Amino acid sequence: MTESPTLDMPTADAPATLDELTPRQIVAALDTYIIGQHEAKKSVAIALRNRWRRLNAPEPMREEIMPNNIIMIGPTGVGKTEIARRLARLANAPFIKVEATKFTEVGYVGRDVESMIRDLVDLAVTNEKEAQAERVREKAAANAEERLLDVLLGTDAPKRPSLGAGFVLQPPTEEDKAATPDAELKQRTRERFRTMLREGELDDREVEIDVTLDRGNPTLQMFGPMGLEEMGINLQDMLGGMGGKQRKKRRVKVDEARDLLTQDEAQKLIDHEAAKTEALQRVEQSGIVFIDEIDKVAGRSAANSGGPDVSREGVQRDMLPIVEGSTVMTKHGVVRTDHILFIASGAFHVAKPSDLIPELQGRFPIRVELNSLTEDDFFQILTVPKNALLKQYEALFESEGVTVSFDEESVREIARIAAQVNAEVENIGARRLHTILTTLLEEILFDLPDGLERDHIAIDGDYVRERLASIAQNRDLSQYIL
Repeated sequence: MTESPTLDMPTADAPATLDELTPRQIVAALDTYIIGQHEAKKSVAIALRNRWRRLNAPEPMREEIMPNNIIMIGPTGVGKTEIARRLARLANAPFIKVEATKFTEVGYVGRDVESMIRDLVDLAVTNEKEAQAERVREKAAANAEERLLDVLLGTDAPKRPSLGAGFVLQPPTEEDKAATPDAELKQRTRERFRTMLREGELDDREVEIDVTLDRGNPTLQMFGPMGLEEMGINLQDMLGGMGGKQRKKRRVKVDEARDLLTQDEAQKLIDHEAAKTEALQRVEQSGIVFIDEIDKVAGRSAANSGGPDVSREGVQRDMLPIVEGSTVMTKHGVVRTDHILFIASGAFHVAKPSDLIPELQGRFPIRVELNSLTEDDFFQILTVPKNALLKQYEALFESEGVTVSFDEESVREIARIAAQVNAEVENIGARRLHTILTTLLEEILFDLPDGLERDHIAIDGDYVRERLASIAQNRDLSQYIL
């Protein structure tokens, strides 16, 4: 396993189009962030590539090819959520993570399962608008600069006030013309201010600008626990923008004003309707919904639970049409869920996948079991990924002007203790490394920056054993501290 992919291979930080991603490239890119779990990576890579294959299939067959939804089975902290999240980032696809326990059956107080699709569409529309704003940023920045120059030169206000209906303004007199600087002088002054603005000489000056405020919709809570948003109705559109976006004068420094005006101008330049249309299409063709803790809504037999659990089975029944393919009304438009990829996951410690109602089991034909992490896996997690925990702590120390290093013995000792505590107390997977490193470095982090006179800290195996050995050996202490 290499720490970084080859130059011609897309990474999770550099999204690519589906025709550029082969299953092997997808797995290799996921390997730079996630250790092990090759079977799960292989399954999601095939599912992602199948989307490109479907879009390139003959037209009559294209709508008939449905995605193979996946259930990931494994204990917490082994990479289920991270695989789905990195996959969506890799393909630059709309992605949302939801918890099955947040939903209730229709008729119960709580969120209905269709809200996961509405949330996915909201996210996709926001991302598409941000992408459009990025594409017009150069033009928006130029427009913002002109507005800012108008403010600085006092030319953003009308020169002669309107006298209302029935009055006609007279042409400027000779005195007015004499008092008005010629166009060439005004242009030279404007260019001089433009140069000063670009060189940052005016950044500390305060100016008063008009900015757009999005006040949201405070009246949504008046319509019951579901609210009109849950019903797919855009109240702001119904009320003509009442309580929505308003303009207000703010007094800020020039550098902040430039950013605010650039954002304002970008919103004027983007095509909001086109963004909605593109977002809806992206959700339908490449959206990914990750349903976590699906085992928590798996029904138990009446003998074990004392009776049928209507709410849990009701959530599963409500999921059926969404996962199989249905039409969901959102405030941005109608969305078909036929080709959205659903990835479910659960530990299934108590319940089993067979405890799900048979119809829902059939909607998730691909089942992948993720392995528990070993001591060697922990060692690789600490060192190999681009976002490895040790690299994160090195960055934290560097922010204080201090470097920290871990020798191989210390890393292997941390991995050994993590595996030991997981085996004896509770298996929480890679999350155990967070608790161990927090306890290990607690005193040093507390002493930074005023209580530590060194600019380099070396962590060795002896220091790890001194800080953690007694805690790891005492099961009661491990349970509460680690």
